[in-house]
Amino acid sequence: MKLKTMSVTDLNAYIKRNFDHDFILNNLTVLGEISNFKAHSSGHLYFSLKDEHAKVNCVMFRQDASSMKKHPKDGMKALLSGRVSVYAKEGTYQLYVNKLEEIGLGEIYQEFEENKEKLQKEGLFRAEIKKGLPAYPEKVAVITSGTGAAVQDIINVSRRRNSTVELLIFPTLVQGDAARGALLETLQAVNKRKDVDVIILARGGGSFEDLSCFNDLTLAYAIAASKIPVVTGIGHEVDFTIADFVADYRGATPSQAAEIVIPSLSEALRSLKERRARLEMAYLSRIRHEKTVFSSFQGRLQKSHPNTILANSYLDIEQKRNRLDGIIMQRMGRERERLESFYSLLQAHNPLNILDKGYALIFDQKNHLIRSVAELKTLKALTVKMKDGEVKMEVRVYGEESEKL
Repeated sequence: MKLKTMSVTDLNAYIKRNFDHDFILNNLTVLGEISNFKAHSSGHLYFSLKDEHAKVNCVMFRQDASSMKKHPKDGMKALLSGRVSVYAKEGTYQLYVNKLEEIGLGEIYQEFEENKEKLQKEGLFRAEIKKGLPAYPEKVAVITSGTGAAVQDIINVSRRRNSTVELLIFPTLVQGDAARGALLETLQAVNKRKDVDVIILARGGGSFEDLSCFNDLTLAYAIAASKIPVVTGIGHEVDFTIADFVADYRGATPSQAAEIVIPSLSEALRSLKERRARLEMAYLSRIRHEKTVFSSFQGRLQKSHPNTILANSYLDIEQKRNRLDGIIMQRMGRERERLESFYSLLQAHNPLNILDKGYALIFDQKNHLIRSVAELKTLKALTVKMKDGEVKMEVRVYGEESEKL
């Protein structure tokens, strides 16, 4: 018997009806580990539930999620209650969760926490042990998948920022258990090179378990012991791995890791131009300053030159001589006035002035002034001084009568 030909829509609807009428599928309790968790802005929660061999997509609508005290997270081991149904539009089935109970951390997340705690106690996360990045690297080694989007993002960023930087691509596994050994082997091989300035360890986004190879403890020790600075760019901004904690720098994405490592050539040229301008300004300012200092010293030297000193000394002597002449003239004037005053006073008291009135002065031979007649009797000669001169006379005494005369 030939069945009716069905459309895709009819097929998906038929499968959905069978799922929805199955008692077991509508009353499930499933145990597993949560991964790829995303909280939508609408309030719905989307994630996967997995075990060692399989996984199933899950959704928890807002009305059921609102009753939870905290959202689940990657690596959480949980017991889910709900039903399985088909999303007819896409032809996929998923677990619609109405209740979620945390059981504990999954093995992958538990490994992450244990390794993180161990390395932190050993001091491998300390900022002071991190290696600095060269300002202008010439060769950058990129350890990542050779076919993923991460390597192309890094190449694009490098070409855009600075095409003079040489990228050395080292393709390797970046997912699965085999990736742990591959990453370690590649990192150790790059460290043997002498021409590599920086290492970028990168991979694109993925679930927590997809990135678990970067939580390997041996790889973490190799990154910390690397002689070449290591910059990680693993997953997305919200993703953290052990490699990120022990690396010298962490980029939130492969592109950001490339931007951290590879300097912008245009920014470098602009910075160089600005520094050159500042240097020129500083140079000109220094020249002006030195010229001012030189002029100052030149002025001081000119003032201290022997010719200048002699000229200034002559000028000083001339000024002092003029001042001394002024003082002498002033002193002589005062002395002249004083002498004239004394002369006038002397003239006023000069006894010879009486001779102008017709009087005469009589002196003995010793030029002593004769003041009485008695003194004349003993003299033989005398000098009579009158107004217009003096005359020497002989003295003769003729008697009393004569004396009376």
